[in-house]
Parts: sequence; C-alpha cells; structure tokens
Amino acid sequence: MSFFKRLKDKLIGNPTEEEKVAEIIEEEAAEQKQDEATEPAQIEAIVDENEKAEEVSVTEATSETEIPVASEDQEQQEQQEQQEEVQEVAIVEEPVKEKKPSAWSITQKFKTGLEKTRNSFTSKVNDLVARYRKVDEDFFEELEDLLLQADVGFETVMELMDKLRFEVQRKNIKDTSGIQTIISEKLVEIYEQGEEDLIELNMQPKGELTVILFVGVNGVGKTTTIGKLAHRLKSQGKTVVLAAGDTFRAGAIDQLQVWGDRVGCEVIKQSEGSDPAAVMYDAIRAAKNRNADVLICDTAGRLQNKVNLMNELEKVHRVISREVPNAPHEVLLALDATTGQNALVQAQTFKEATNVTGIVLTKLDGTAKGGIVLAIRNKLHIPVKFVGLGEKMDDLQPFDAERYVYGLFADGLDKELQNSED
Repeated sequence: MSFFKRLKDKLIGNPTEEEKVAEIIEEEAAEQKQDEATEPAQIEAIVDENEKAEEVSVTEATSETEIPVASEDQEQQEQQEQQEEVQEVAIVEEPVKEKKPSAWSITQKFKTGLEKTRNSFTSKVNDLVARYRKVDEDFFEELEDLLLQADVGFETVMELMDKLRFEVQRKNIKDTSGIQTIISEKLVEIYEQGEEDLIELNMQPKGELTVILFVGVNGVGKTTTIGKLAHRLKSQGKTVVLAAGDTFRAGAIDQLQVWGDRVGCEVIKQSEGSDPAAVMYDAIRAAKNRNADVLICDTAGRLQNKVNLMNELEKVHRVISREVPNAPHEVLLALDATTGQNALVQAQTFKEATNVTGIVLTKLDGTAKGGIVLAIRNKLHIPVKFVGLGEKMDDLQPFDAERYVYGLFADGLDKELQNSED
C-alpha cells in the first residue's frame, strides 16, 4: 500500500472508522442535550392534548348518545395509564460513552508536536523545492545537507539518498513537484524495514503480571513518562503499580509518589539510598498480592561509571526474572529528543548494559531536530514505541511512522494531497 493511500486512510478515513464514530458521538450528544431541553414542554403538551381530547370525547358522548359516563375506577385507571406513558417518554437515555481520541486528533498531536522541527527543517525543504524546478545532483546534495542538520543521521541520509535516486530514475521524474511525497514514503520504508506492530507493548495475558522496566539518564523526563504511561494503561482498565527503584537521586522517590497520587497508582518504595533490587523484590510481591496487571519500575540514571550502571541493571534484571519468569517483558529507554546525537550515544550505552526493547522519546515537541527518531531506529534497530508531544497527561502517544513523517512534512503534503484529490 502506498504512503499516500495509508495517509488518506489515517487522515480522511471512511464512515466506519473511529474519527467518523467520534463525530457521530458528538452529534448525538448535542441532539440529546437539545432533546432534554425540550422534553418537559413536549410532555406537558402531550398531557394537555390528551386531557382536552378526553374532555371533548366525553362531552360529545354524553350529548349525542346515552352511553353512561365512565365510573371513578375507570377514570383512575385511565389516568394511571396516561401517567405511565408520560414516564416512558421522560426516561433519560443512557449516557454517551466517553469519547476516545479520533484518528484525526492523534494525527494533529504529531503535527503540533513536530512544529519546531517542521518550521526549521521542512520550511527549508519547501524553499529547496521552490528553487529547484528539476531534480538533479545539486538538488540531492542540498537535500542531503538539510537532512543531516535535522539529525536524521549519516547512515540514514545515505540510504535515503540512494533510494531517492533510484526512484527518480525508475519513474523518470524530471521536476520537483510531488518530491515530498516520495521523500516521505522512503523515510517510512527506512523506519519500518518490513517490520510491523513495532509499537505494541509486550503485554501478558489477563491474570498475569506484566513488568515494564524503565531506564535512562537523569533529566530526560523518565519519571514523568512513567506517570503518563501509567495513566494511559489505567485508562485501558488495567491495574498499575509503580516501583520507586531510583533510590539515589534526591527527590526521585517523592517525584514518583506525586505521579502515583495524580494517576491513582500505588507506589512501592523504600528509604533513599536503599538497594534498588530490594525495592523491585518488594514491588513484585506487592503487585502479585494486589492482582495488578502491570508493574512499572523506575531505575537510577547514572552514566558516570558504565561498569556500575551495568552491574546495577543486571542485578535488578536478575531479581525481576527470578520472581516473574521471562520478565521484564519490556525494557523501555527514555531519551530526550532535544539532545540530538547525544541521545544516540546514550541509547548505545544502555543497549550494551541491558536488553532495551523499545525507546520512549521525550520532549519531541521542544526540539528542531526531530529526525533523531530515524537515526535511532536505523542505527540501533530499536523501535521507538512512544513519543512525548507535550506536557498534558495524554500527550504521550504510541509512535506511528506515517503520522511522524506527516508531522515533518505536513504543509507540503497537505498541498500535494489536495492536488491529488483535485
């Protein structure tokens, strides 16, 4: 399926997709409010009409015929039936279910979150496309420089250039119109590399405990991300317990407790300076006793001595796997997108220290070098599972390659998408 086709499916969709469902829910909610506002008047009107009709029919019956007037018992029975009909009309409909984020709103989060990167990078691409009416070697060289400036990474840029040159030659493309679509499609291909469901967390079957271990240096937003992920899992109906395993950084335990109180999750903790492995042991026992679905474990983020870091993480990993077979089920590395290529160095270090299964890229909305997503994926072959696109609780979003690339090239792609529709 082409990039444009997938993009249309996600952005435009059809009446059966969730964005249309969201619109229908909103319309029904508005109609309900309007109906509720007019119901009392309608009910009174119905009662008045029924009473008038009954009076007229009784009068006509007594004047024109000798049919006897209904007894008091019959009148009471008729009034009771009318009251029951009114009550049926006045029954309040079931409340509208909580609206889930639509596909369009999620896409807009990526577009807004990548605004800084788009303003610095994509605006330059637009200028480049405007200056070069034809696709030639000079165009490719300038495009290469722009991608490197966005921290896409040298290997990724070289691979992209090769793919672009081949595609331009294969399709005999002469001018730059539509070139952003081809760039976007090739970037998605490079990221996915034929793999699917990269963003899915390795959740265990119902009734079994899923253990997620968070690693990362201090200051990258690790604790905040844990809180947001806990909120996300709780909104899916899961019981979540947090383990305060960062016992070395001053205030780390209190910070996690604040997030636990905010999202309604129990935090298992010990005093500052305690053995992190002992905290994990207590947390696993507590999570099992409470029949929790997910245990999210925080860890210390020191890189001053890589040997100590590795030993500490290995010990924590060993305790977790002993108490829960095949755990941790996810080892998520939190990286600060604003650090650019330095995030790549951190990812390499933690990959050597532990088996990182996925990356959470924080503060993507605060950097002009959002291309680091592609560099990490292409060089380390570790999928980005979540991205932080803002400060709100629901701004932690599962990574989506198409939406990410759309966020990078939104302005140009919107124009090309409109032209294709015309």
